[in-house]
Amino acid sequence: MLRITELKLPLDHTESAIKTAILNRLGIPAVELLSYTVFRQGHDARKRNDISLVYTLDVELKNEAALLARKGDDPHLSLTPDTTYRFVTQAPAKLADRPIVIGTGPCGLFVGLILAQMGFKPIILERGKEVRERTKDTFGLWRKSIFNPESNVQFGEGGAGTFSDGKLYTQIKDPNHYGRKVLTEFVKAGAPEEILRVSKPHIGTFRLVSMVEQIRATIESLGGEIRFQNRVDLLNMKQGRVTGVTLANGETLNSRYVVLAVGHSARDTFKMLYDRGVYIEAKPFSIGFRIEHPQSLIDQCRFGNNAGHPLLGAADYKLVHHCKNGRAVYSFCMCPGGTVVAATSEAGHVVTNGMSQYSRNERNANSGIVVGITPDDYPGHPLAGIDLQRQLEQRAFKLGGEAYQAPGQLVGDFLANRPSSVLGSVQPSYTPGVHLGDLSTALPEYAITAIREALPAFDKKIKGFAMADAVLTGVETRTSSPIRIKRDESFQSINTRGLYPAGEGAGYAGGILSAAVDGIKVAEAVALAMVKESRA
Repeated sequence: MLRITELKLPLDHTESAIKTAILNRLGIPAVELLSYTVFRQGHDARKRNDISLVYTLDVELKNEAALLARKGDDPHLSLTPDTTYRFVTQAPAKLADRPIVIGTGPCGLFVGLILAQMGFKPIILERGKEVRERTKDTFGLWRKSIFNPESNVQFGEGGAGTFSDGKLYTQIKDPNHYGRKVLTEFVKAGAPEEILRVSKPHIGTFRLVSMVEQIRATIESLGGEIRFQNRVDLLNMKQGRVTGVTLANGETLNSRYVVLAVGHSARDTFKMLYDRGVYIEAKPFSIGFRIEHPQSLIDQCRFGNNAGHPLLGAADYKLVHHCKNGRAVYSFCMCPGGTVVAATSEAGHVVTNGMSQYSRNERNANSGIVVGITPDDYPGHPLAGIDLQRQLEQRAFKLGGEAYQAPGQLVGDFLANRPSSVLGSVQPSYTPGVHLGDLSTALPEYAITAIREALPAFDKKIKGFAMADAVLTGVETRTSSPIRIKRDESFQSINTRGLYPAGEGAGYAGGILSAAVDGIKVAEAVALAMVKESRA
C-alpha cells in the first residue's frame, strides 16, 4: 500500500470528497483505486474561519510500483510503513529469575505487559491501591480534605496519568512504531477505536480506570503477578549488582532484574536510591500555576465561527514566551473542558494538576502556566530540586489556609500586584476549594516576574487570555521529574547492574504515551538480557 500525507479538505466535506481528492492528488482514474483507509485525521485551524481537515491515508492501487516511480519526488507519498509489533524474544522454558517491576503507571504497566506477553511472568509491585479503591481515596481528598499518603493522584494503579486529560500523543521520535503498539493495546483494553486515527487522541479519567483494570487482567492471565500496597523500601545489591528488593512489610524478593518505574513523585524512593549509591543527577523541570478560562472563550479564539463544531470538539492551545529575564514561560498539560485537581502526595502540601473526562464538556479550560528552571536555580546535591518542590508546596498549603485548599488570585489582580478577595465571572474548579489572596510569594521572584510578563504576551495570541476574571491557582510543581537516574545503552543504571530506570520518574518520559513507549523499550532490554544470561 501507499501512504498519502497532508491531504486537506474542507471541514464539512462530503464522504465522497476523500476519494475524489485521492484521485486528483495521484492523477489516476477511479478504476485504479482499489481501497483506502484513514490512518490519521487532524485539523488545521491556523485560519479560524477557514478550518481544514488534514488526512493521512493508506491507499491500495492496481499498479502501485509504477505510480510510485512516476511520483517518487512527491514528499507526501511513500510506501505505507509496517507498524506491526514483533516481540524481540520469548522466555526460555526454565527461568532462573522473575523480573520485578516497581510501579503500575503507564510505564510500569507496559513493562509488565510486554514481559508477560513474552512469557517472563513479571512480579509488579505497587505501593498504592488498585485503581477503583485508589479513586475513592482520591475523591476523599477532593471532597472531604481527607488525604491518604499512599493512595492519591500520584500513587496507585494507573499512576498519575489516570487523573489527567488522558492525552495519547507525544513528540518523541518513534522509528519502531512502539506508540502504535501502545494505542492498539489500549483499544484492546476498551479505549475508543478512534484513538488509532485522530491526530490528538485522548481518553479521560473514567475510561482510563476500566482500561487499567483490563490491562492488569491481561498481565495476570499470562502469568504475571501484581501486588498492591507493597511499597519497596530497600533496593538490595551486592558488588554493584541488584539482588532484589525489601518491602515495607519486611519481605524480601530476590531478582537480578529490577525495573524502576515509580513516576516523578516517589521522593522517598529517590532518597533511598541516592543513599544506596545509585547514580542520580539533577535535571531541569518547571514551576508555576494553573490558569482557568471559560472554555467558550478558547473555542471562539481558536475556531471563530466554527466553535462548537462536532468534529473539532473543545479547543486547546500551546503557548510559549521568552522573557526579558531570560526565562521561558509556557503552557503545560492543557486540559480543554476540564478541571483543576489536587495532586499532592505528601501531607501538608498543595499541588495542582489538570484533568479532563473523555467528553471534555466542563465549563472551564485550564492549563499550567509554568516557568522553566534548571539545577543552577537549586544548586547542591542531586535531590535539591525535590527540596525546592517541597518548599513551594508547603508554602502553597499555608497560603491556602492549611486545609488543602489551593491559594488563588484573579489574573487582573495578579498583574496589578494586589490581593484578590472576590471571584468574578470565572468559577474555579479546584476542590477542596480555592482560597483567594496574593500569589506573589508562592513562587520565586524570577518566576512571578516572568509569568507577569508572559500573560499579556499570551493575550496577543489568544484574545482574552489575560482577562481580569481568569483564575490562577497554585502551585504547579510536578511538571516532570526533578532528577534523572542515568542509564546506559543497555537501559541499566550506569553504576548499578540489573537496575533499569524507566519512564517519567527516572527522567526518560513525559506523559502517558512516551512513558508507555519507554516501558516497551525497557521490557525488551530486560528480556534480551535474561535470555542471554540463561544461555551463558
